[in-house]
Amino acid sequence: MAGNLAARLLRKREHPRQASALELFFDLAVIFGLTLLSRRLFDDLSWGNLLQTLILFAGTYWIWIATAWSTDWYNPNEPIIRGLVLGIMFVGLVMVSAIPSAFGPHGLIFAGAYVLIHFGRGVLLLSLLRGHPLQRRSLLVLIWFSISAVPWLVGAFLPEPGRVALWLVALVIDYGIAWLGWPTPGLGRVPDENLRNVGEHLSERYQQVFIIALGEVILVNGLTYATAGITPLRTLAFGLSFLNVVLLWRGYLIPGGLRIGGILDQNRPRMAVSVALCHALVIAGTLLTAVGNEVLIIEPLSDPRDAWVMLIVGGAALFLFGRFMFHVSVFRRLPWPGLVGLAILGLLSPVLLLLRPIVVSLVTNIALFGAVAVDVYLLRRSVRQGRIPPPPGGDAL
Repeated sequence: MAGNLAARLLRKREHPRQASALELFFDLAVIFGLTLLSRRLFDDLSWGNLLQTLILFAGTYWIWIATAWSTDWYNPNEPIIRGLVLGIMFVGLVMVSAIPSAFGPHGLIFAGAYVLIHFGRGVLLLSLLRGHPLQRRSLLVLIWFSISAVPWLVGAFLPEPGRVALWLVALVIDYGIAWLGWPTPGLGRVPDENLRNVGEHLSERYQQVFIIALGEVILVNGLTYATAGITPLRTLAFGLSFLNVVLLWRGYLIPGGLRIGGILDQNRPRMAVSVALCHALVIAGTLLTAVGNEVLIIEPLSDPRDAWVMLIVGGAALFLFGRFMFHVSVFRRLPWPGLVGLAILGLLSPVLLLLRPIVVSLVTNIALFGAVAVDVYLLRRSVRQGRIPPPPGGDAL
């Protein structure tokens, strides 16, 4: 009976490969989380708060990743799995609600909800898969989430420096052990064949979460433009922020955002984790961009401040670095246009620290445009020469 239940819950090859309505509904929690993260960063433009915000982002993002993998391995249309995802969504909303004061009085709410999601999902799946070979996968994952729960929970009771240190340790465990396949003394690691993904489905999920991040940028920038007072100068700043969003969107599509389905279909479990980590960098860069553009629209000609340059330039640089790592780890090639763009931003940073936000944004967009334009040219040339196939679905180059 238990074996029949497990077999029914697992995703079959004949199941739809597109994201389900349930998964799109779950993404609403991600929108809420990204909004609170951008608000937290905007309210305190300091290096310490940047580190804290990135820690909270990494925890929130790992909840999304683990849920995306769950709906990739299991049938999201089964009532039990549907209930699991909705439960994770509710607890996740509680977790992200604590983001503004997660390094203050509500640290235990954030950490406790994070641990509850991973532990509760692990226990449920372990019981549902009783007698099935895949039960071992759930057991090993649960063991390591139980280990990382210790620094998460202990850190919640410590003052800020200790909390930052322990939560960083917990994230290293969660991300690093997943990349290694959850190796466990005496039990081994999860077999590669048990970590295989449905490439088309997971590729679509990554595209959706990136579009959500871009939507956050448009939402924040649009509201800022509408409420700060519409002037010719702010309209110019808003135009630069829109160009920035367009370049991020275009840069994501070249070539990775549309071409990872076939790669993830291969039995290469570390590749799935590499793709997840690279997307974390890309989305974190997009989050920084949202806040940097907000500063740009409010005070386009204000006196230079290190924190503002950090956001405007740092968002683009982190995005380009995520693309760089994506191309290296997934496509095994060195994306030199993006590397040149990174180098230009790095070399110009000392000068940009002395310039007004609107000039910093203009220079940043020029560097992004150059990297994207050259990548488009190289990709079109490769398609014409038959070295790579055209993008799937007839997407324009």
